Amino acid sequence: MANIEDTPMMKQFRDMKNLHPDAIMLFRVGDFYETYAEDAITASEILGLTLTHRSNGVTPNVEMAGFPYHALDTYLPKLVRAGKRVAICDQLEDPKLTKKLVKRGITELVTPGVSINDTILNYKENNFLAAVHLDKKQAKAGIAFLDISTGEFLTAEGNFEYIDKLLNNMAPKEVVYERGKKAEFEEHFGNKYFTFEQDDWIFTSESATDRLLKHFQTKNLKGFGVQDLKLAIIASGAILYYLDSTQHTQISHITHLSRIEEEKFVWLDRFTIRNLELFQPMFEGGSSLVDTIDRTASPMGARMLKRWISFPLKDVKPINARLDIVETFFREPELSQIIEEQLSTIGDLERILSKVAVGRVTPREVVQLKVALRALQPIKQACQASQCEGLRQIGEQLNPCPNISQKIEATVVNDPPNMVNKGGVIATGINAELDDLRALSHDSKNYLLQMQQRESDETGIPSLKIAYNNVFGYYIEVRNTHKDKVPEGWIRKQTLANAERYITQELKEYEEKILGAEEKILSLETRLYNELVQELAEYIPAIQVNSNLVARIDCLLAFAKVAKENKYIRPAINDGEAIDIHQGRHPVIEQQLPIGERYVANDLLLDSNSQQIIMSAMWPTTCCWTAIRSKSL
Repeated sequence: MANIEDTPMMKQFRDMKNLHPDAIMLFRVGDFYETYAEDAITASEILGLTLTHRSNGVTPNVEMAGFPYHALDTYLPKLVRAGKRVAICDQLEDPKLTKKLVKRGITELVTPGVSINDTILNYKENNFLAAVHLDKKQAKAGIAFLDISTGEFLTAEGNFEYIDKLLNNMAPKEVVYERGKKAEFEEHFGNKYFTFEQDDWIFTSESATDRLLKHFQTKNLKGFGVQDLKLAIIASGAILYYLDSTQHTQISHITHLSRIEEEKFVWLDRFTIRNLELFQPMFEGGSSLVDTIDRTASPMGARMLKRWISFPLKDVKPINARLDIVETFFREPELSQIIEEQLSTIGDLERILSKVAVGRVTPREVVQLKVALRALQPIKQACQASQCEGLRQIGEQLNPCPNISQKIEATVVNDPPNMVNKGGVIATGINAELDDLRALSHDSKNYLLQMQQRESDETGIPSLKIAYNNVFGYYIEVRNTHKDKVPEGWIRKQTLANAERYITQELKEYEEKILGAEEKILSLETRLYNELVQELAEYIPAIQVNSNLVARIDCLLAFAKVAKENKYIRPAINDGEAIDIHQGRHPVIEQQLPIGERYVANDLLLDSNSQQIIMSAMWPTTCCWTAIRSKSL
C-alpha cells in the first residue's frame, strides 16, 4: 500500500498494519472499529458489513467497513472462526485530552489458537495452539500444545506417525512451524490445519531452552521430565515465542510443562477416531460417543472427558483406580448428590484464572471464583469422609483457599456490574476515603434539593429549579415571568424561549466537589480492584490444582450417572489374553433406537486359543468403543 500523501491518521494505520501485514486490523476511531483497504473488503464479506470509502487526503478514497466498538464480541468471533488473524488497535489516550493525533497501539493479536475471549471459545473444548518442529534426518518431530485459556501446556516427541496421532487426538485450532517447511508439514500431517510460519532462529535448541527457562524461572528443565527431549523442547519454546509475537505476554497461569507419556495410552489414529465416531457422527442426525455419555456438570469436566476418550489408559492399575471411584458414586447416592450440587455452582475455574493472569477478569468473574472456592469445602469434606481411597486422596489435595475467598467476600459486592469503570464494585467498609466520597455523592441530590428550596424561599420564585447538563454543568432555571426577581450575584449562562439559566458561585463550587468525588470514586475503586486481582494471581497454582481435581471428580461422577441411567455394570479389567464380554450393548446405538424397539445384547469372546478373529458387517459405531488391548491379538 502506498503511503504517499496519507493523512496523519491513515499513516498511523499503515504503520500499525505493517507490524502484522497478514492480520485484519481493527482500528479504533472514536466509538467505532474501522477496517481499511483489503482488510475492509475481506471484513465486509465475512461480517456482512456495508463497504464504504474514507477520504485519504488528496489520494484516492480508501475502502472502509466498520462497526461500533461495543459490538466487538459479536464480530471478532466471526473473523477468527473464518480462520483470520485479527490485530486490535486501540486508542491509548482519551481523545478529549489531546489536540494532536490520538496515540494508538496494538493491544492484542487474536488468532484461532490464541484467545481468552469467551465468545470465541467453546466451553466444552480446549482451544489448543500447537507448535511442530520437524527433523527430517531423524524422521522425527517434536510437538507442543498450549491452551492459553486454561494454562495447559503439553509436549512430546516421536516419529511422524505418532505426532500425526497426537495432532488428531488434540485437534489444535492452529499449528505453527518453521518458515519454509510447509510442504514437509503437509506431506506428513495434511493441510486441514490453520497454520502459521515462524522464523527459523526460533526453532533452535538454544533459543527454545532460554525462552522456557526465562518463563518458568528455573535453572534447567529436569523438573518437568523433558530435559532429554530435544525436539519437544524446541517446539515448546517456539510456542512461547509465538505468544510473544501475538502480544500475549501476561502468562503467569502457565505454571507447568507436562510430558505426554506415549507408553501410558492406547494411541488412536485419525481413521479410528472417525470410524468409532468418538467426537463427530459420520452421518447427519447421528450422535457421537461423547454426546451420549457426557453428563459432566463443569466445563473443566467436559474438557477432561474428551481428553480421556482421546487418550485411553492401557495400564490396569489406573483404570481400576478410576472404576473404584465410579463404583463408590454408583453405590452411594447421598455422596453423589452432595458433590453434584456443588459442582453445578463452580463454573469455569480454569478460564477465570487465565483472565486473572492477564488482568482482564471482570468483577462478576471474581465473585464466581469466590463461589467456586466455597463450593470446594463441602466437596473436600465429603471426599475425606469416604471409604474410597481415591476419593480420600482427592479430598486431601483440595484447597478451598479460605483467605482469598474471604478477601473477595469482604472487598467485592455480591452482585457487581461487569465492568470496574461502571462503579459500585467495591464493598462498603474497605476504604474510609471511598466511603466518605460515596456519602458525598449520594447526599448530593438531597443537598441540591435543599439549595433549590432555600433559593426559592429567599427569592420568592416558586418555579425555580436546579438541573444539570453536559454543557454548563449545574444551573438554576428561572421562568421569564420571574426573571425580575433574580439576585444581582447570579450569572446568566443561557437564554431560552420561556426561561433563563444562571449559575452561582456556591453552585459552581459544589459542582466541582461532586464531580471531583465521582472521579475519585472510580479511581479508588479501580485501584482497590486491581490490588485484589494482583493478590488473586498469587493463588493461581493452588487453584489450578483444584480445577484439575474438580474435573476428575466431575468425569467420574458423570460415568456413575450414565451407568445408573443405562444399567451398566463395572467391567473386570485384567492383563489376561482374553476379551470376554457378556450381554454387551453399544452405548450410542442403544440410545438411538426407535421408541419401543429393544436393543439385542451380544456376547463377544476373543482369545489366543479358540477364537482369535471375528469378522462382522456392522455400522461403524458398532465397533468396540473402548480401546482394549489383548497381548496376543
